[in-house]
Amino acid sequence: MDANSRVAWNLRRLRTEQGMSQDDLAFAAGIERAYLGYLERGTKNPTVATLEKIARALERDISEMFAFLPHDAQPLPPLKAGRKKS
Repeated sequence: MDANSRVAWNLRRLRTEQGMSQDDLAFAAGIERAYLGYLERGTKNPTVATLEKIARALERDISEMFAFLPHDAQPLPPLKAGRKKS
């Protein structure tokens, strides 16, 4: 697996572990939600500065974005659709 795919998988894993929507994470990191979606799909290459913003918003170290995936890693399930009620 290439580095871009690894970052994409770990980004989604870290976000879903915290129960955050793409909207919430994008807002907290100060980036566009659509761009975050591209990053999670591995179709765009993030800069180190962008990864730092995302890691800070997730309250994680940037190194976790580069963690190796287990050989039996399964696709992550989507979160419940829709916005959270206020």
